[in-house]
Amino acid sequence: MTISSVLGYPRIGANREWKKALEGFWSGKLEESEFHGQLEEIRLNHLRKQQEKGIDLIAVNDFSYYDHILDTAAMFGIIPKRFAYEGGIVPLSLYYGIARGTKDATASEMTKWFNTNYHYIVPELDGALPVLTENKPLTAYREAKEKLGIEGKPVIVGPLTFLKLSKGYNKSETDVWLERLLPLYIQVLQELAAEGVQWVQIDEPILVTKLSADDLQRLKTVYEAFASAVPGLNIMLQTYFESVEYYKEIVSLPVKGIGLDFVHGLSGNLSAIKEQGFPADKFLGAGVIDGRGIWKASLREKLALIDELSGLVTADQLIVQSSCSLLHVPVTVGNEKKLAAELQNALAFADEKLSELVLLAKAQSEGGAQIAKELEECDRDLEALKQSGVRNRTDIKQAVAAISTQKAERSVPFAERHAAQQNKWQLPLFPTTTIGSFPQSAEVRKARQLWRKAEWSNEQYANFIREQIDIWIKLQEEIGLDVLVHGEFERTDMVEFFGEKLAGFAFTQFGWVQSYGSRCVKPPIIYGDVAFEEAMTVEETKYAQSKTKQPVKGMLTGPITIMNWSFVRDDITREQIAYQLAYALRQEVEALEQAGIGMIQVDEPAVREGLPLKEEDQAEYLAWAVKAFRMTTCTVQETTQIHTHMCYCEFHDMIGSIEDMDADVISIETSRSHGELIHSFELNTYKLGIGLGVYDIHSPRIPRVEEMTSMIDRALRVLDPKLFWINPDCGLKTRGYDETVESLRNMVEATLIARTQHSALA
Repeated sequence: MTISSVLGYPRIGANREWKKALEGFWSGKLEESEFHGQLEEIRLNHLRKQQEKGIDLIAVNDFSYYDHILDTAAMFGIIPKRFAYEGGIVPLSLYYGIARGTKDATASEMTKWFNTNYHYIVPELDGALPVLTENKPLTAYREAKEKLGIEGKPVIVGPLTFLKLSKGYNKSETDVWLERLLPLYIQVLQELAAEGVQWVQIDEPILVTKLSADDLQRLKTVYEAFASAVPGLNIMLQTYFESVEYYKEIVSLPVKGIGLDFVHGLSGNLSAIKEQGFPADKFLGAGVIDGRGIWKASLREKLALIDELSGLVTADQLIVQSSCSLLHVPVTVGNEKKLAAELQNALAFADEKLSELVLLAKAQSEGGAQIAKELEECDRDLEALKQSGVRNRTDIKQAVAAISTQKAERSVPFAERHAAQQNKWQLPLFPTTTIGSFPQSAEVRKARQLWRKAEWSNEQYANFIREQIDIWIKLQEEIGLDVLVHGEFERTDMVEFFGEKLAGFAFTQFGWVQSYGSRCVKPPIIYGDVAFEEAMTVEETKYAQSKTKQPVKGMLTGPITIMNWSFVRDDITREQIAYQLAYALRQEVEALEQAGIGMIQVDEPAVREGLPLKEEDQAEYLAWAVKAFRMTTCTVQETTQIHTHMCYCEFHDMIGSIEDMDADVISIETSRSHGELIHSFELNTYKLGIGLGVYDIHSPRIPRVEEMTSMIDRALRVLDPKLFWINPDCGLKTRGYDETVESLRNMVEATLIARTQHSALA
């Protein structure tokens, strides 16, 4: 009998109950006991839902109070030295201090979880003495069994992945650290086995990336140690996001099951099984339902795939499961009431994916005739979307095909543009600016809500936005910033705002997913051909410029970021989607320039996020991603200064591509990684304008002047001072008024110190 399994379920709740509880606790509105109670209720509701849907193997310990990697670090007592941890179970105040920072200690670095838009807290091993503080998987297992009668499948991040995602140790110390961690993992597993746990899911997504021969030996050492210590425990070694490297070595490990992604890693994993076979003594966790996408699966195609796999392994060996945790998709389509029927009927969020898994397992066990009605309904829904007019606009397809064959480059090279722009703007040494957004206060959110409910007229809302612009233009001038922004008070989200104004997009009411901590985003759905309809940002930017003699930047989100932060259609390539977006955004750039805006920022914080995990696929992606950005910006005059912004990720291996984007100025987040990106520029020359973020806006703490001065000094040792800008590391939308103003004042003070120290360059 084929069984169904899920690798993890969304934490946030259908109505973001989890987010509201976290923020209530942080603000002091919830006592700790009440907070624990609310999260327990949310957690049990999620488990109960999976139980009622009929999922056979339900993941436990996938729930988190913030982030599962931080949970793993806390479980092993791996706490950064600056937090003065004294041992024992990590209290919530310390747990959240690591994630968000405290008055006296900076937050730990946050970065992307592989190639997703989820962010994890990077463990810091330096100086840590790991010890098992609490067995979190065991606690989760007991809770599910005692309160719901669920024989759960505890989930834990594997030791190799945990080490590879950590920082604060030399590669030469890898084996030392493995020796420290291995006994703790074994203790966790032994306690689970003693409790009667049947299956444990050990996540090792690092196995889909390139590993060294030493890493493969470490992997073997780890899982042989597990097999020896807990011989009766069924371990599912779980991979996802791509096909595994070193298939032969991985499937030979002494574990009971191997979980493979047959969505994003379909070609590689399927070929490996066909060519090399699959062990007869192991279960195959077949990830056939997309844990990252929102489209209804073609049940007929998935059954054909399962049938093909059943010819390679026995039916009793097969577990039908999601390709990865459902953390990356919204909770349910059931709450959506305003989507077009042709779209809504073709969607499947987390709850719908549970149903798909149960249907597939049933069909595989009892025959496809048992779900004949569901198969026909699925076929009908998918065909209706395919034939939709919004997906078949010949005007867009022809226009994009034409411009994508043209050269995408500025009229003159950077050196000439820089001279012309400096002559026009007369900017001081180390110009200061911000990334674009200012605090979206309760007043701003309330005004938007009144307008969306039609309780305010368009004119009332526009007047309110102008009032906010007035306040912050004046504040920026008083603080002493050189290049200003209008503040983006009219925007809910940097992607959603543009999607609402472009053809080809749709928006859910409750389609939230977790990005980091309590930060939830509601990605647009690109389900049709993208088209420019009318100017989107000109009115507010032009108004802001009329209120000051200093330059005001126009602010756009770039094509790759809009694509990577949206749920995209799966019937055309991502490259084609990127070019459609570039063509639409180019028309907005041209509209801004025609309105007299001479600095235009096209943000691309998510370029790295879309980088394929396989090295052999990365160059092609970067080539068309860079081309899409240049298609967006290449038609402006030489005196128009193009800015861009990128955030949280590793850049050292793509600095060449960043330079190829040919933006006049790029700002990059660096503060959360404590300036480590600067090391990349110590190894690579960068010849364009650049601003390295000098303070972390994701933490509520106010940075000291000397912290920013130190960051500036180190950057100026490797970057051209005449091309260096100073700015926060990201937008200020989520910060409060007082902390924003004080932080920016400190930033300007640090800049003045730097200008004095380098006055000979002015």
